[in-house]
Amino acid sequence: MLPAVLHSLGVAHGEPGEISLGAARRVCVVLVDGLGMSALLAHPVETPYLSSLLGRGASRAITSVFPTTTPIALTSLGTGLPPGEHGLTGLLMRLPEDGRLVNTLALPAQVDMRSLQPRETVFERAAGEGVAVTRVGPKAFDGAGLTEAALRGGDYTAAESVGERVAASAAAVRRPGRTLTYVYFGDLDATGHREGCSSEAWRQELAHVDRLVEQLAAALPDDTTLVVTSDHGMVDVPLENRWDVAAEPALAEGVEVVAGDLRGVHVHTLPGAAGDVLDAWRTTLGSSFWVLPRDEAVAAGLYGPVVADHVLARIGNVVAAARDDTAVVDSRVLPPQMLRLVGLHGSLTEEELVVPLLVRQVGDG
Repeated sequence: MLPAVLHSLGVAHGEPGEISLGAARRVCVVLVDGLGMSALLAHPVETPYLSSLLGRGASRAITSVFPTTTPIALTSLGTGLPPGEHGLTGLLMRLPEDGRLVNTLALPAQVDMRSLQPRETVFERAAGEGVAVTRVGPKAFDGAGLTEAALRGGDYTAAESVGERVAASAAAVRRPGRTLTYVYFGDLDATGHREGCSSEAWRQELAHVDRLVEQLAAALPDDTTLVVTSDHGMVDVPLENRWDVAAEPALAEGVEVVAGDLRGVHVHTLPGAAGDVLDAWRTTLGSSFWVLPRDEAVAAGLYGPVVADHVLARIGNVVAAARDDTAVVDSRVLPPQMLRLVGLHGSLTEEELVVPLLVRQVGDG
């Protein structure tokens, strides 16, 4: 999506692809973490403003990437590359060079994130072409963790509250010349994780997101293109619908470590055990999961049309993706708060994979 934004701003090597935004001098991109297209369509009462953008101009449904989780999706957003090329393959990633299991969202970062993802970002490209790039988000994200891997480039404005982010974004858009402003809102995803995406708390937070986007649109100058999108959707998974590798000998036998996400799992096996692990996971999980060997997952294009050699070993020998409201956890390595999450994502279901792309030319009524 961001390469299409660069194209609209007249940046060299911008690629419109299937998304045509039209020529622009100022673009403001809003990332609402955790907002799936199906959830938006199911809640028109809570989202009068966002729903009014559906079917308008370039607005459409788009697909995220697998696993459908924030670090992978935001790195694809920030680089314009699929996971097989940018190299982030899971929330939890096993590093093949030393076998460490790292959390790619951790603050402080558990690994040098720039070395993990050294490819140029869209923001770096835009800034290099003279676009005034501003990224707006929490202070803790500035120069740290995933931001360094996925979203580096241009200037960063730390803003904690909704009001601060709206004001900072409106000011950034008005910088001289061509401007690209990116603002992140994460409370919808956090509420869904804690309370579930079918909860009253989540619906209230969704209504709040709708108001803040409308508030931001009202604060932007008329020659701004406003783009609202997301990294993934979410499903609720009851605690009783989870397999724990620590308590299931059939899932633990022959396994070195379980990585990826709870619904998009990478199973790294001990030498020579991949075939047996594949059979055991297929038998144990049954029809609740798609379970594939690595080569079939890669051949199916789950990580994009190309998987770089150095990325291949970051993918599990066995890949498992949830078909329904189920998950796989490993209580030996996951923190207790993660085991208690209600709303989850990571798989290939429509609820998780399909997200909105909402576009408005501010001032067009």
